[in-house]
Amino acid sequence: MHDKKKILVTAALPYANGPLHLGHLAGAYLTPDLYCRFKRLKGDDVVFICGSDEHGVPITIAAEKEGVNPQDIVDRYHEMNKSAFDQFGISFDYYGRTSSKVHRETSQEIFTTLYNKGFFKKKTEKQLYDAKKDMFLPDRYVKGTCPNCDFEEAYGDQCENCGTSLSPTELINPVSALSGEKPEVKETEHWYMPLGDIQPKFEEWLNTREGWKPNVLGQVKSWLQDGLADRAATRDLSWGVPVPLDEAEGKVLYVWFDAPIGYISATKEWATEQGKPEVWKDYWQNEECELYHFIGKDNIVFHCIMFPIMLMEHGDYVLPKNVPANEFLNLEGKKLSTSRGWAVWLHEYLEDFEPDLLRYALGTTLPESKDSDFSWKDFQARVNNELAAVLGNFVFRALSFTGKFAEGKVPELIDPSETDLEALKAIQTQKDKVSAAYDAFKFKEAIQESLNLARVGNKYFTETEPWKTRKDNPQACNNTLYVSNQICAALSVLMEPVLPDSMKKLRAQLGMNNEISWDQISDAMIPSGTDVNAGEVLFTKVEDDQIEAQIRRLEERAAANDPASNYPPLKDNIEFGDFMNLDLRAGEILASERIPKSDKLLKLHVDIGIETRTIVSGIAKHVDESTVVGQKVCVVANLSPKKLMGVESKGMILMAEDSEGNLKFVETEAENGSSIS
Repeated sequence: MHDKKKILVTAALPYANGPLHLGHLAGAYLTPDLYCRFKRLKGDDVVFICGSDEHGVPITIAAEKEGVNPQDIVDRYHEMNKSAFDQFGISFDYYGRTSSKVHRETSQEIFTTLYNKGFFKKKTEKQLYDAKKDMFLPDRYVKGTCPNCDFEEAYGDQCENCGTSLSPTELINPVSALSGEKPEVKETEHWYMPLGDIQPKFEEWLNTREGWKPNVLGQVKSWLQDGLADRAATRDLSWGVPVPLDEAEGKVLYVWFDAPIGYISATKEWATEQGKPEVWKDYWQNEECELYHFIGKDNIVFHCIMFPIMLMEHGDYVLPKNVPANEFLNLEGKKLSTSRGWAVWLHEYLEDFEPDLLRYALGTTLPESKDSDFSWKDFQARVNNELAAVLGNFVFRALSFTGKFAEGKVPELIDPSETDLEALKAIQTQKDKVSAAYDAFKFKEAIQESLNLARVGNKYFTETEPWKTRKDNPQACNNTLYVSNQICAALSVLMEPVLPDSMKKLRAQLGMNNEISWDQISDAMIPSGTDVNAGEVLFTKVEDDQIEAQIRRLEERAAANDPASNYPPLKDNIEFGDFMNLDLRAGEILASERIPKSDKLLKLHVDIGIETRTIVSGIAKHVDESTVVGQKVCVVANLSPKKLMGVESKGMILMAEDSEGNLKFVETEAENGSSIS
């Protein structure tokens, strides 16, 4: 028997500023649902928590664009996404929201406890201020000219033309995106988490974790290797959880600080809904409870470093046993992009297909350890060649044959053959394999091993040939039908986590009730004499025209977001003499290294013939650092030197940006030092 566990599972809080798409599901929501459904079947005490992340600059930007209040934005998308999750079968026990009163109070309590313990560092810093709007400007609310490439529409946190990480004060001729006025530099105070001070203690804890994915640990250890820095926990913004200090009027908690606290506040609200307001402590403040965070790769640093340190220093909360993060999902071989219309929205999918079909297709292609790809043709193949041809076909063969030749009742098993016993034995074998895969967070493997029992069933049914034995050896035919019905019953539980609607239908056909458990899976699940009914086919094939319609909709949406519009507009004409003032040289990259605490900048040593220059370039996310040495490049050689992240950069590497936002080298075969004109 299984030792029952107390398990708390969280799924990353989606921003309430837009609808859900397939990338969301593959990254952070399908996998915890599979895990929770499996663990509930095992009899564990599971609470599955999620909710809307309703604070932060993306919300206020969406509100500004539409000319409405932030609350209007979050109310709309909270309800839309909650409904889509429910229709898709994501079995949250509670779906909260970070604009709630309980969340505000919980976040403020955690901040206050840390503050009273002397945890935060108070710092005075200079920040851009819009006098006309009477507010400090978040990074994305400042625009100006990039100091690296002279792009005139750079944001205060990053130049989207050259990719360089920036701070608002680095921009040339900065303006407020709200008023268009030139902001002034003004002092402000903020409270920082001293992550570097806690790093040794944190690393001790991290070393106690077992079974973490290599892709997760790799990212965490990269941050630790660079050394953790102080990180602001507050910011100047009107939308968010107010900082609970008299001296912090007009300031809110940074969204990265308050968002994961939403797991705690949502659990409190769930407990109150159960009529047991204090039961949340049995999960968050119980060392026997296992806490798991399911997230996408872009949230690893917050859930594996920041949030654990917050809880560790608070002292009253359990820390995660594992954070099984997924990588990214691509779409039809290209990077998923909502701004370019290259996305499949969940609410639109649900208008055309059953949830179970997508649960299966996504589940078999999850980006568990590396990026994966969803394509509509593969979706069709998964449904037709696996769900319909393997699982659905076996179930229909077994039950329709039972209806025709055994009066619709499960026959008795008498004097089974070795083939019969081997098929029955496969039930326990596959049950064990599936259990091990789920426990190891190997969801693709769990799904395939579940389906493999249907493959066993199909092979067994074909080999025993009941269409022949029903005439010359009726008991052998009965044995085949008995075994096949037991395999169907086992499948109805094995496949339950991934295909909940379909397996409920299957259990109805088998005369089973829905009070099922993992322990019930055996080679004798339904007694002889049980009435069974083939009923409707579980899965029908997806036709070519259905797939063509989906691909056409995707391409039309992408075309509506004209890729050409993603290129910057042509600049005003210049005189020939202006161009001649540029000193463009052929060069070659001799060495490359990452700049600490930056995930975008590379420090390059470039031979431009006359000398070797150090050039800082914001291309780390666009090139393979290990292969850039020897790359021929074009260099702006007479650009005034500029310090970036403490490194003096003498020049600029010319790059071209395609319609997908990818940067490519502007190459030349000319000898190093050659003038380019």
